[in-house]
Amino acid sequence: MRPSRRRFLGTAVAAAASSTLLPRLVHAQAASSRVVVVGGGFAGASCARALRVENPRIAVTLVEPNPTFTACPFSNAVIGGLRELSAQQFTYDRIVADGIALARTTATAVDVSARSVTLAEGGRLPYDRLVLAPGIDLRWGALPGYDEPAAALMPHAWKAGEQTLLLRRQLEAMVDGGLVVISAPANPFRCPPGPYERASLIAHYLKTKKPRSKLLVLDAKDAFSKQRLFLQAWSELYPGLLEWVPLSKGGAVTSVEPATRTLVTDFGRHQAAVANVIPPQKAGRIAEVAGVADRTGWCPIDPVTFESRLQPGVHVIGDAAIAGAMPKSAFAANSQAKTCAAAIVRLLAGAAPAAPKLINTCYSLVAPDYGISVAGVYQPTNGQLADVPGSGGVSPGEAPRASRALEAALAEGWFRTITTEVFG
Repeated sequence: MRPSRRRFLGTAVAAAASSTLLPRLVHAQAASSRVVVVGGGFAGASCARALRVENPRIAVTLVEPNPTFTACPFSNAVIGGLRELSAQQFTYDRIVADGIALARTTATAVDVSARSVTLAEGGRLPYDRLVLAPGIDLRWGALPGYDEPAAALMPHAWKAGEQTLLLRRQLEAMVDGGLVVISAPANPFRCPPGPYERASLIAHYLKTKKPRSKLLVLDAKDAFSKQRLFLQAWSELYPGLLEWVPLSKGGAVTSVEPATRTLVTDFGRHQAAVANVIPPQKAGRIAEVAGVADRTGWCPIDPVTFESRLQPGVHVIGDAAIAGAMPKSAFAANSQAKTCAAAIVRLLAGAAPAAPKLINTCYSLVAPDYGISVAGVYQPTNGQLADVPGSGGVSPGEAPRASRALEAALAEGWFRTITTEVFG
C-alpha cells in the first residue's frame, strides 16, 4: 500500500463519507484540482485510475456504495453453469492503494452551479470536474406488467449479481422438457450481443443437462450484433432446440403476466417454465438527477471530451452515454474512461484536448469452446463518434472449430486482462 496519507484517505472515506469525515477529505484535496467520479464499474473505476496515471497531483474521489464490483461480461457463463459468480467479483483495494479516495456511499444530487455532489449521508464533495459513470437503470413499467416484483418471477439478470443466480437456479429447477423464453429489447441497451450469447449458453446447458427442453428468443429487432455468426452457430450446435423470432415475425413482446410466466406478443401468448425478460433501459438515476440525460433517458456528450452537452463541467462515460456508433460494452467503457481522463487533465491545465480514436472489442461465447468476436475503431465525426472507415471487423464466417476454440480462449484472456487492469 502507498504512504499513510493515502491509506488514511481511502480508509476514512470508504468508512462512510459522513459529514464528520468529509471536511478532512476536502481539506486534504484543497491543494490540487479535484475530480469526483460517480460509479465504480468498468467506466468509473477505469477513469479514476487513469486520472491518477495522467496526473498524480489531481485529487480523485470515487463514489461507489458497493464493497465489491460484480462484472457483467462472462455472467452469462454463470447462468449456464460454466463458472461461479465469485469469479465475477472484484474489490476496490487496488484502487484505494493507488491513492484514490473511495466514498462508499451513494451520490444523491449534483449542484452544477456550486460544483458539488451531495452524498446519501448529507455530506458534499466539491469538484472542479465531475465524471458520471452510473451505468444503466431498468425502465420499470415500460414493458406492461414488468416491474420490480415481477423480476423475482421473471428475472432480467441484466445487472450481474443476485438476479444472475436467480435465473441459474430457475434453470436448474426446471424439469426436462420445459420451455425457456428470452425477451430481447429494442435498441439501445447494455451489451448488444448479450441476449444472444445468453441464449447460446442456456441452449448449451439445455443440450447437455435437459435435452428435451426448448429455448425461444422473442426479439423486438430484426437485426442484432454478430447476427450472421450467431445464427450459423445455432444451426450447427443447437438445431431444433433454439428458435429466434424477430420483430418482423411477431417477436416483440408487448406485455408480460408474471404470475403465469406468460409473454404476450401481437401474434400469440407464450407460457414459459423459465422466463428471462430483458426490459428497456436508461442511464443510471444520478444522470437524470444531475440534468445530463435527455428525453431518451440517455446522456448526449461531446465526442472529444465526453463532457455533457447539457451541463458544463460534467462528463458522462460508459453505458449511460450516447456514444454514436460505439456500443455499450465493458471494453468501450474502459476506452471512453481513458479518453475522458486525458481530456480532463488537459482541460484542468487550460489546454485543448486532442481528438481521440477509441477502440472496442467484444467477445461472445456460443459454447464453452466456441467464441466469436467483433472489433471497431471510432473517432469524432460531425459531433458524434463514428466508425473509422476500413477499421474493425468480425470473426470470419467460415472458420474451423479450432479457430472458434481459440477465440473462446482469447475471450477468457480478454476478461482477465481488463479486470486486472481496472481492479488490480
